[in-house]
Amino acid sequence: MILGAALLMLSGDVMLGRGIDQILRHSVDPVLYEHYMRTAKGYVELAEQKSGPIPRQAGPEYVWGDALAILKTQNPSARIVNLETAVTTVSEPWPGKGINYRMHPANVDLLEAAHIDCAVISNNHVLDWGRKGFDETLKTLHRAGLKTAGAGSNAADAAAPAIIDVPGGRVLVFAMADRSSGVPADWEALPARSGVRLLPDLSRKTAESIARQIKTHPRKTGDRLIASIHWGSNWGYDVDSDEERFAKTLIDQGGVDIVHGHSSHHPKRIEIYRGRLILYGAGDLINDYEGISGYEEFRPDLSLLYLPVLSQTGALESMTLVPLRMKRFRLNRASTEETQWLLRTMERESRGAKFTLRKDGLIEVKP
Repeated sequence: MILGAALLMLSGDVMLGRGIDQILRHSVDPVLYEHYMRTAKGYVELAEQKSGPIPRQAGPEYVWGDALAILKTQNPSARIVNLETAVTTVSEPWPGKGINYRMHPANVDLLEAAHIDCAVISNNHVLDWGRKGFDETLKTLHRAGLKTAGAGSNAADAAAPAIIDVPGGRVLVFAMADRSSGVPADWEALPARSGVRLLPDLSRKTAESIARQIKTHPRKTGDRLIASIHWGSNWGYDVDSDEERFAKTLIDQGGVDIVHGHSSHHPKRIEIYRGRLILYGAGDLINDYEGISGYEEFRPDLSLLYLPVLSQTGALESMTLVPLRMKRFRLNRASTEETQWLLRTMERESRGAKFTLRKDGLIEVKP
């Protein structure tokens, strides 16, 4: 790496509630309010029917599996995930929402085990257990030393960036969500109400407004800016034209270096635009969907960890993709066939990027 460059880690959705929570050392009441399933233990049973026995009382390293050794070798300076789970024991769900994720607060050591620096929480599950559950989520994450972005105790708090020190400067993470990802309107943070930084739409006017807010935020030499956005549908490779325009406006007018999109359950297009990285949909990293049928053509058990290297000015020097597969609620190195499938998919969908399969099974990306 060039002197002053910083290696980062980005992931899509990290969903630690429901079935994942039930195999850990501490678990909340498994009751669910879904039409499909009434107990979180049912998702564990589905996964075991497909893949075999899953340990109970699992330690915090278990779910990360093979990813931990790779992260230790790569040693990124800042580790950022979209945490799509409330961290609370509150037992009253958000009325009428139907699907509610929560993880026991004592399991926050799972995030610590992977040395996560920042939890993006501008998504459609962080208030699943109401504002009381959200307050406990914030307190638990902050007490564990994690920074949060995209939701907070009021609108100003939700709009404020998480700031992470890295070689040669800092990383500032501005996070937000669009209604297209399923965030209820009542979750919007207001001047005197906690909630999510919710975009009114993805129009040019809104993009320019957000870009101005980011551009005018106090900056230091060596700052690298990330806009993390929860948007779009769960399935499909098409990128909405409004999303593309929004992302590029943040780069052109806001000085953003990475647009970190998430909500899709599988990896979508990577684009390198004017030397800056756009992930339109990073895909799920951890979830409890194992054993659920449907959408097999997208191979949702496969995932990617994104390890971009940014210069001191924020330009993308290179990026490593780590192909992984979720099995028995654990991240495993993807097989050769699985890696090649992910590589072909990224090559087919992406723009402005060159992909190379390395001898170690990781994928190198260069502008």
